[in-house]
Amino acid sequence: MTESLPDDVADVLAAVLCSDIPVHAALRAQVPHLSVRDRCTCGCGTAYFALDTSEVEPAPTGPGTVVAGEAQLVTEAGACCGEVLAFAQGGYLSWLEVCSWSDDTEVTLAAARHWLHPRP
Repeated sequence: MTESLPDDVADVLAAVLCSDIPVHAALRAQVPHLSVRDRCTCGCGTAYFALDTSEVEPAPTGPGTVVAGEAQLVTEAGACCGEVLAFAQGGYLSWLEVCSWSDDTEVTLAAARHWLHPRP
């Protein structure tokens, strides 16, 4: 867990940046330096980050905005109801977005955390 990030954000970021590829490793190195500067007002939990770029190196994502990590959200019933996306701008983590694919299931960052890290 990262002390400066809420648990839901830290857990979901860890899940979408879990591979050993160099981009994910570089972005994970930025996480201890992140803070949430704002949240989406609709209640979904999407988080926008503040990051002191003088403290970390950029990830090799290239210029512009890219989806640096993603995960589909699957409910206990097996329904694919949405996804979470980690965005980077110019190699720096910039926001974590949660989105719904259906009006039938409420998709929030807290729900994404549960679906990505099911508890026995």
